[in-house]
Formats: sequence, structure tokens, C-alpha cells
Amino acid sequence: MRINFFATRRQVMGGKTIDVPVTPGMTVQGLVGALVERYPGLRPHLYAPDGTLYPHVHFFINGRDAQYLDNGFDTPLKLEDTINIFPPVGGG
Repeated sequence: MRINFFATRRQVMGGKTIDVPVTPGMTVQGLVGALVERYPGLRPHLYAPDGTLYPHVHFFINGRDAQYLDNGFDTPLKLEDTINIFPPVGGG
């Protein structure tokens, strides 16, 4: 599965796109765990010290923010899904 990173996440990952193997039935939460296991330097950018996922980090699955999908981070992924990970965005 191809995962795209934006802004400061590209610096952390060393590029804008990576490929990650996905197992059948893997959920968005499972993908997050697999990413942190494979790229430990990503952990402080995704998780608060108490182990919860930062709410300001957005995982988009096929253009939809995972937190708003019917099953949220428990949504199963398909190999053809497009994953985009965005850091916090501010402005006005």
C-alpha cells in the first residue's frame, strides 16, 4: 500500500511516499501501529506521551479523514486505498 506524507512528515520519513505491506483485514489503527513499528522516529509525531493518537494528525483514506469514517480507525483497509497523512495545519 502506498502512503503519502505531507509537509513536516516528509522530513521525518525521508521522502513523500513509502510502500507498506498490508495484511488482509488490517485496519487504519493497525496501519498506524505498523508504521510506528517500522519507523520508530514517527511515534512522537503521531502519539502523545500518554500513548493516545494526537487529534491534530489526520489520516485520510481515499480522501476522507479516518476519524469521520463509519468505523473510524477500526475501518478495514483495501490494497487499492490511497492513504495521505497530514500534520497539523493552522492559518487564518
